[in-house]
Amino acid sequence: MTTNKKRLLVPQSMSPAAWAILQARPDIDTIGFPATIQARDLLALIQHHAPVQGIALGVTKFGDPELDAAQDMQVVARIGVGYDAVDVEALTRRKIPLMVTDIANSPSVAEAALFMMMALAKRGAEMDAMVRTNRWSERLRSPPYDLYGKTVLIVGFGRIGTRVAARCLAMEMSVLVYDPYRSAADISAANCEPVTDLNAATARADFITLHCPKTAETTDLFGAERLMRMKPSAYLINTARGGIINEQALFNALQQGQLAGAGLDVFDQEPTPIDNPLLALPNVICAPHVAGVTREAYDRMAQQTAHNLLSVLDGAPSRIHVVNQIVLD
Repeated sequence: MTTNKKRLLVPQSMSPAAWAILQARPDIDTIGFPATIQARDLLALIQHHAPVQGIALGVTKFGDPELDAAQDMQVVARIGVGYDAVDVEALTRRKIPLMVTDIANSPSVAEAALFMMMALAKRGAEMDAMVRTNRWSERLRSPPYDLYGKTVLIVGFGRIGTRVAARCLAMEMSVLVYDPYRSAADISAANCEPVTDLNAATARADFITLHCPKTAETTDLFGAERLMRMKPSAYLINTARGGIINEQALFNALQQGQLAGAGLDVFDQEPTPIDNPLLALPNVICAPHVAGVTREAYDRMAQQTAHNLLSVLDGAPSRIHVVNQIVLD
């Protein structure tokens, strides 16, 4: 490798199309690492290859120690839209942009949220089990019910929440939206009802689906008190981030019949322990944090990540994909 090449570290699981984008650049040396790498091993890898000018991350934690080890970090990119594992303040202090993939996986997450809503309402797992175990006589004891005519509350009206709203409207549902950072006019223009009182809206909803980032403001947003406001027939869906729902409070509420069920793609700890009591409940469906990881979405995210990294190294950052835009000013 010549000394004037810039060095990028990217997960080996990046799609072939994304690798092709990076490897087509003779001025870039691209080094792969396991997608499941632990933080301590990533730090050692960065130290070994320093100076490093750019890195693409999955969900690995990243902050000051890694930036110090890199010696010349110029861009950090997430293969996705969430960045709670990245120390954004550390990057901003050093004027390093954090890049995300914008809308690349938003259709996939929106579909996953709708899938969980339908799987719960239509009692998909239970109906399948009845056929497999010849228990047809039980099918009418607790019939499935429709999304048609039901009310859904969408918490967060960004790239994903807006797509969920469009899909719910297509199912002929009434859509409430809670997002203190979006104007009522924007929400109304999407044929949804803006709500400012989350507690009151919670009590109205047949489904609640979460599409907000995890912040100090949204951690435990749905704790014991708010869960008690839900209809006993209502379902709660989380494809956003673990910690927005208080898991112990959710378990208690489900056990006590304060809500009908929950769909969880994300957990406080991931992988969630096998003895997590939520996993033992028949009215909970789960997924291993894959709502935004369809084949198509991962390819879109990987290619956008490659373009994001190169845009900074080429001196023309793709501004719409930069989280901490202050570093560009």
